[in-house]
Amino acid sequence: MATTPATADLGPATALVCRECGSTSELGPFYACDECFGPLEISYDFGGITRADIESGPRNIWRYRGLLPVPSDVASTPNIEPGLTRLVRADNLAEALGLQKLWVKDDSGNPTHSFKDRVVAVALAAARELGFKVLACPSTGNLANAVAAAASRAGIRSAVFVPSDLESQKIITTAVYGGTFVTVDGNYDDVNRLASEIAGEQDDWAFVNVNVRPYYAEGSKTLGYEIAEQLGWRLPDQIVVPIASGSQLTKIDKAFQELIKLGLVEDRPYKVFGAQAAGCSPVSAAFKAGHDVIRPVKPDTIAKSLAIGNPADGPYVLDVARRTGGAIEDVTDEQVVEGIRLLARTEGIFGETAGGVTVATLRKLVEDGGLDPSAETVIINSGDGLKTLDAVAPVVAPSANIAPSLEAFRAAGLA
Repeated sequence: MATTPATADLGPATALVCRECGSTSELGPFYACDECFGPLEISYDFGGITRADIESGPRNIWRYRGLLPVPSDVASTPNIEPGLTRLVRADNLAEALGLQKLWVKDDSGNPTHSFKDRVVAVALAAARELGFKVLACPSTGNLANAVAAAASRAGIRSAVFVPSDLESQKIITTAVYGGTFVTVDGNYDDVNRLASEIAGEQDDWAFVNVNVRPYYAEGSKTLGYEIAEQLGWRLPDQIVVPIASGSQLTKIDKAFQELIKLGLVEDRPYKVFGAQAAGCSPVSAAFKAGHDVIRPVKPDTIAKSLAIGNPADGPYVLDVARRTGGAIEDVTDEQVVEGIRLLARTEGIFGETAGGVTVATLRKLVEDGGLDPSAETVIINSGDGLKTLDAVAPVVAPSANIAPSLEAFRAAGLA
């Protein structure tokens, strides 16, 4: 197994802390507590960080390197430089849904067109410091794209494992990078179990969401940092986040809390809402039932990037939603498709199925009175619709097919 070199530079990271019992251990390629087997999280000594320090940094996630478990020179090493994606003022969508002020954080603008480029960039930087030689992952698609691309750019080997029934677009856009690419007969939870077993045998393989998960997960904090900075160094009143493992939601909340503690934003209330597809909604079900434990489910939804039936961060998502006064909601596949189309026709943003889940959940929360329509709201579009074309292909088509003549154009009533 890779170990922590004596000279390892992991920036402001100081230790690993158990999220359950609070036990502390040294930094290294560890993800489970020795005392209680709870998940580990990075703790830090940030020192003094100012807005000016951040604003003077590169126009990607490495402007926040002083808040991440990465080397101080990370921006100068070969990487795909994700982050600083658009925060779009979505007035048309807001009007359609009856909201006063709405923003879309559009992470489809990342190098492989999903937010996974953020988490992979942090995982890769940490993994190299920890002595790993291969970058690997189990994935529902977007992570596979990001790992394969990041490894190619860094000049190291990649090994990714995905369910064999994944969208063809995501299979192609992973295979093109030329790493080791394996499809597995089973759902994501089956693939994840296999990856955990392989990680136990391949000592120099860094499975980004398994044996270096504490570092990988911290990459999602950059979404929260960027939203606050792009809003003029303030937090939104409400945010709606899609749930797969749940890590994105909990780390956005962690980012907001860190910014408050550092005095970079005003300490004010905000609400966090989670979005799931009904065909894979174990966190939503637990929230509605008032439970603290997530009951695993077998996924059955077109939103394959969110199809994790046993989400690792599920219990912590419940904690965040309840602490902030938010909620967890789920929507049907039909509502997901309509959410994709609504975002596209109102704001010109073609989101993948996870984006459709988020938009549809936002609409449902507004209609049911679960979300304040007068409060400033941000939603996350985590990936590009070109990756999930099959979801909308049956319901979209050209307006007409005509002969190449003005008469045909007039006859079709298209003027």
